[in-house]
Amino acid sequence: MEHAIIYDCDGTLIDSEHIAGSVCAEALSSIGYPITMEAFNSRFNGIPVAATWAMLRAEIGRPLPEGFNEAINAEIYRRMAIELKPIDGVAEAIATIGGNRAVASSTSLEPLWRNLRKTGLADLFEPHIYSATQVARGKPAPDVFLYAASQIGVDPHHAVVIEDSVAGVMAARRAGMRVIGFSGASNGIVDLQDRLEQAGAVAVIRHMSGLPDAVEAVLQMPR
Repeated sequence: MEHAIIYDCDGTLIDSEHIAGSVCAEALSSIGYPITMEAFNSRFNGIPVAATWAMLRAEIGRPLPEGFNEAINAEIYRRMAIELKPIDGVAEAIATIGGNRAVASSTSLEPLWRNLRKTGLADLFEPHIYSATQVARGKPAPDVFLYAASQIGVDPHHAVVIEDSVAGVMAARRAGMRVIGFSGASNGIVDLQDRLEQAGAVAVIRHMSGLPDAVEAVLQMPR
């Protein structure tokens, strides 16, 4: 029966969350909201940017300085251009698994494409690269995974998702998809494997070399 693998991007395909998380943590700490990169990622990993900043603005309880988010975005862009790398072994794992595949990310389309091109991964997925900005609700709602499945013509129950965030695992489970968690990115979340398992991942790997075997095992599981 036709199946597909749907990949999250940040922290799954590209090792980006330590960059974005450290920039955001440093900026927040500078305005009197002290937080570490590890704590920032632990809380907001996988959640769309708009939802993240809506929560933070409510908690800070005062307007953010003029140009605050724009400055953060500019610094993330600058550091991504210099530091961004693919997750070790991910291109080889994708090629080994083969078959139908797509990207379903919380990142908006322009930076999503830019980051995948920079890391040499865009050609593995084009044109099936999708963003939560294309659907009504971001993760942990299932919308972006359901959209990706519809675009590649696969029943959601025959899709396997690769995710590094609790919000992403929840979104995939709500879409009726099985999930393999990935806990090997540089995001600083020390208990990530436990979190992913508790959220519903049927397996968790720390290195992409283990992904092909994990996918094969999940596809053999009875529904």
